[in-house]
Amino acid sequence: MPRAKQRTPELRSRLLEAAVATLNEEGVARLTTRRVAEQAGTSVPAVYELFHDKAGLVRAIFFEGFRLLDAELSDVPVTADPVADVEALVPVFRCFCLEQSRLAQVMFSRPFADFDPGPEELAAGQAVRDIFLSRIQRCLDSGRLTGNAVDIAHVLLALAKGLAVQEAGCWLGTTPESVERRWQLGVRSLLAGFAVSALEVDP
Repeated sequence: MPRAKQRTPELRSRLLEAAVATLNEEGVARLTTRRVAEQAGTSVPAVYELFHDKAGLVRAIFFEGFRLLDAELSDVPVTADPVADVEALVPVFRCFCLEQSRLAQVMFSRPFADFDPGPEELAAGQAVRDIFLSRIQRCLDSGRLTGNAVDIAHVLLALAKGLAVQEAGCWLGTTPESVERRWQLGVRSLLAGFAVSALEVDP
């Protein structure tokens, strides 16, 4: 009687979890199919059967990162203040980029030469962008901000990514207070640049 197939969805989930943990704890250089197999308590052929190759494994990590970030952003409550609701997304994004900096590196840069995200991969971030877009659109609809929602979302995310990189590299300040102040200064100044002035509201 042939042995039962072991390449199950449960094993795939375990391998993916081990891959993300290996990446975050040991870095890009240590993320090999052999190391991930060891961490998951299985064999290298199992990794190749479930993910095809290392690029396929990195691709799965890429999608998993956006799934995790989307889940965290989706938990941020919506209130009666649309601008505050946009601001509230930024600390969640910041914590994700700092606490899972190597995972964020896979999502937002290109640390692996054998993985080049295509259109399907780049579309994975759409759910994250949509959360920012929907909240920014509320600001536009309420008259609190003016401009193009997509443009505002792009520059806000670019600012948040840049500040997170600076903070991770200890370039944003020498004390927690100065780091926090510069985050608030950056985000609030950016949103203030799109704010509807009193003259525009009541000419």
